[in-house]
Amino acid sequence: MTEISHRYPRVAEYLENEVGFEKWSRCHYPGLRYNITTTNMVESLNSMLVNTRDFPYVALLDVIQEKMSKWWNDRRIVAMAITAPLTPSRESEFRPRFAQSNGRHTLQLNPVTYHVKGGELEGVVDIFNKTCTCKEFDIDKLPCVHAIAAAHHAQVSVYSLASPYYTKEYYVLAYGETIYPVGSQSQWDVPNEVATRVVLPREVKERKRGRPKTSRFPSVGEFRKRKNRCGKCGAYGHYKKKCNSQTGSTEGNQPTDVPV
Repeated sequence: MTEISHRYPRVAEYLENEVGFEKWSRCHYPGLRYNITTTNMVESLNSMLVNTRDFPYVALLDVIQEKMSKWWNDRRIVAMAITAPLTPSRESEFRPRFAQSNGRHTLQLNPVTYHVKGGELEGVVDIFNKTCTCKEFDIDKLPCVHAIAAAHHAQVSVYSLASPYYTKEYYVLAYGETIYPVGSQSQWDVPNEVATRVVLPREVKERKRGRPKTSRFPSVGEFRKRKNRCGKCGAYGHYKKKCNSQTGSTEGNQPTDVPV
């Protein structure tokens, strides 16, 4: 925050006084974010449906159902094949901490609290409440280096200190259900109160001239990469030096008639 204040004082004032630390900083968030740093999942789904979002509603729902069914099945297969106690991403993050915990001096303060020394930062670990003064254990819900050293000293399984949401069992349960197709519209069991309901079309406003815009407007502070345009053929996506076109663009090369 000090660096932001020094380079961009107006941005720092906005983040600190108007937005609040809890809206953009994981360590100040009052709830449990685990390792999730974004809340804009709608944009991820929108990018998946960029080529189909203009379909009729029923066809669009069929596309979403088919994509979700495939995701669930693929991830269920991956989850069932896991042999480690934790999910692959958490396991790859967890393994290096074992080596870093070696050589740490651990002092037991009471039956559940341990003082771990060594390295750049010391830590006081509570293996019952699953906390550490370094706060990494508290926020990520995955044992930090100090917690691993304390668990070894207490002869407690380090995997028992991790959040159950990181385990293989929860991963399998997350994708345990099957998403079935809705079926033909002629086979739908529609309640009478829904079938007789009159739904009026939305108010249609006069459309502006030109082709309708299909991409959204970028939000404040969001920059989009501009496509490169070739100076030889005029196409986008490459430079003139890497152009494979045999005939260059004649734009700007036509002779100009000069009056005498």
